[in-house]
Amino acid sequence: MKKTASAKKPAVQHAALFEEAKKVLVGGVNSPVRSFRSVGGDPVFVKRARGSRIFAEDGRELIDYCMSWGALLLGHAHPEVLTALKKAIGNGTSYGMPTQLETTLARMLAEAIPSMEQVRLTSSGTEAVMGAIRVARAFTKKNKILKFEGCYHGHADHLLVKAGSGASTLGIPDSEGVPLDFSRNTLVAPYNDLERTGALLKEYSGDVAAIIVEPVAGNMGLVVPDTGFLQGLRKLCDEHGALLIFDEVITGFRLTYGGAQNYFDIVPDLTCLGKIIGGGMPLGAFGGGREIMKVLAPLGPAYQAGTLSGNPVAVTAGITTLQCLARTKPYGRLASATQALCEGIQKAAQQEGVGVRINSLQSMFTVFFTEHRVTNYPTASGQDLPAFRKFFHALLLNGVYFAPSAFETNFVSAAHTQKDLQETLRAVRTAFRTTHER
Repeated sequence: MKKTASAKKPAVQHAALFEEAKKVLVGGVNSPVRSFRSVGGDPVFVKRARGSRIFAEDGRELIDYCMSWGALLLGHAHPEVLTALKKAIGNGTSYGMPTQLETTLARMLAEAIPSMEQVRLTSSGTEAVMGAIRVARAFTKKNKILKFEGCYHGHADHLLVKAGSGASTLGIPDSEGVPLDFSRNTLVAPYNDLERTGALLKEYSGDVAAIIVEPVAGNMGLVVPDTGFLQGLRKLCDEHGALLIFDEVITGFRLTYGGAQNYFDIVPDLTCLGKIIGGGMPLGAFGGGREIMKVLAPLGPAYQAGTLSGNPVAVTAGITTLQCLARTKPYGRLASATQALCEGIQKAAQQEGVGVRINSLQSMFTVFFTEHRVTNYPTASGQDLPAFRKFFHALLLNGVYFAPSAFETNFVSAAHTQKDLQETLRAVRTAFRTTHER
C-alpha cells in the first residue's frame, strides 16, 4: 500500500504543473505529443537530465528512451558537448553573419554523406524538408511530390496530408487550417508498396518533382523498409525524372556514421538532416549534388533563408557531437544493447501471455501491441492502443520513460548502461503483468 500511495503523489504534483502551463501555453505544451493526450494522464515535467536519466520536477528519476525524440545519441548533457557550449556561448549567441564553424560542420556532413556535396543549414528538420522540396521543384520544373502514409516530414502545409479515400490518389489535408489547394500537389502511397508508388508515378508522369521518404519510418512507430523497397524507389525516380529525397532527420547519424543511405548503400538526390547533428540544440540541414543545389539562392532562383540558420551555439554542439561519434564509434555496441533489450522485452511478453511485435534496427525500436507484422501505417494502426496505454503508464510508475505514443520510436543512447537495461526489463515484466490484467 505504501508503494501505491507514493506512486500517486507524483501525478498530483505534475497535474498542478500542467494546469498552470495550460493557462499560458496552448494545451499546456509547445508540441502536441508532449501533452500525453494519446496515452492519458499528465505529462512529466523535466527539471534536469544527465546520461540516460531524466530527473522530473516531482523528484522521480526515470530511464529515458525518448532521448529528445532521438536527438541525443550520446545521452543527456554529454560532458564534451557541455564544455564546447560553454565556450561558444562566451563568444556570443547569434550573429546573423557567416562563421567558420558553419563551414566546418558542412564539410563534416559532406564527408560523412557523399551525396551531400553542398549543404544548407537550417534551424529545424521541418525547415530542412521545406527547403529540399523547394529545390526539387525548382530543379525539375515540376509541381507534385509523392510521400508515404504514416511518414512525418514536419508541419508544412503541403506535407500534413493523408491518403484519400476510395479511388482518390491526391492527398487530403490532415489538419484544420490547411487549404485543400495546398495538398493537391501531394500524392500519398502506402509505405513499402512499390507497386502503388509506381502506379502513381505513371499516372502523374511528367509532373512529379520528387519522392520524399523516411528511409526507416520512425513516425508510425519504427517500420523498417522491406528488402528492395529503397532500391525500387531509386529506380522509379530515375525512370520518371523525379528526385529521391531521404528525410534522415531521425536516421541521420543514428543507424551508422552518416545515416541510412550509408547503411543501406542507396544514394538519394537530396538529404534532410536534424536531431543528432544539433547535439541537443535546434539545428537542421539539407543538401545534395552541386548541380541540384545551385538552384538555391543566392546562386539560383529558389529562395530560402533564416536569421538563426547556422547559429554558432547550435553548430558548435553539432560539430562536437559528430567528432565524438567519429572517435568513439558506438554503433556496434548500441545495436547489441538494443537487440538484447528487445529480446528481453519479447521474452517477458511471451512469459506474461501478451502479444507484441517488436520492430527494431540498430538503436531504434518500437513495441507494437499486435501479433501481426507491422510494415506500414494500416498495420501499425491495427495494434491494441488501450494495452499500450496501460503498458506506458506501468513503465512510468516503475521508473522507465518510453515515448508517450504508440506511434513513436524509442531510442537507446551511448549513455545507457547494462544496469539501465536490466532495470528496464524488470519494469517491463511488471508492466506486462499490468497490461495483461483486464
